[in-house]
Amino acid sequence: MKKRPIGIFDSGFGGLTVLREIVKVLPQYDLLYLGDNARSPYGNRSFEIIHKYTLEAVQWLFKKNCHLVIIACNTASAKALRTIQQRDLPRLAKNRRVLGIIRPVTEIIGNESSSRHIGILGTSGTVASNSYVIEINKFFPDLSITQEACPMFVPIVENNEFNSPGADYFVEKHVKEIMKNDPAIDTLVLGCTHYPLLVDKISKILPKGVKLISQGAIVARGLADYLQRHPEIDHVCTKNEGREFFSTETCDTFDRLAAIFYGSAVHSTHVEFA
Repeated sequence: MKKRPIGIFDSGFGGLTVLREIVKVLPQYDLLYLGDNARSPYGNRSFEIIHKYTLEAVQWLFKKNCHLVIIACNTASAKALRTIQQRDLPRLAKNRRVLGIIRPVTEIIGNESSSRHIGILGTSGTVASNSYVIEINKFFPDLSITQEACPMFVPIVENNEFNSPGADYFVEKHVKEIMKNDPAIDTLVLGCTHYPLLVDKISKILPKGVKLISQGAIVARGLADYLQRHPEIDHVCTKNEGREFFSTETCDTFDRLAAIFYGSAVHSTHVEFA
């Protein structure tokens, strides 16, 4: 039987924290990870460029026989997913599916809050897109949502400085700022897949009783539910426990940092988009 892995795409390394959670929930599935590290970060790029890059990645994953692709990048999910789903898929591959990582969180977040006040920590691009606010309002229009852009969090993590005093400074700065803007927040969403590496530091700064929500586990559970509800997609996903890693960056650079996000050794293959 021809291998048909679930494709997981991110502009860099953060999607590996999502992959790690998917492996925990769905260990039997073949998974193929693609990181566009050579062109990251996506956060400061235009909608048009992010759509172009994301679509190139999705098409590459389709060529690798992925019938289901997860865009494990908040910026790409915010700025490119809807266009790909509504405009590109019907034209390119109407029987394949592309999912993002924002909606699974927004579908359940209102069930986590008693105060009805939610905080979002995200990159500048994700915050500026208002994607979380728009999606949350669809499911829980009664929620009050406060966002905080944390532009230094990603470079701190990708430079392996997340345990440094510098990380302490920026984490404290942004956590205190969002709680000052709305002291009633009782649920804080990490709206970037890099941020789980800062969970310990964020937890120390948060006031007692504030719940911290990471995307990975929610996305993994949402994917399991999706496959159960869509047996036609589940049927074409092979289950041999295979894992493959690809990056547009050089392999030694990717593998060294990827291991930090994935939690174990990674051996990647270099790719270039035509």
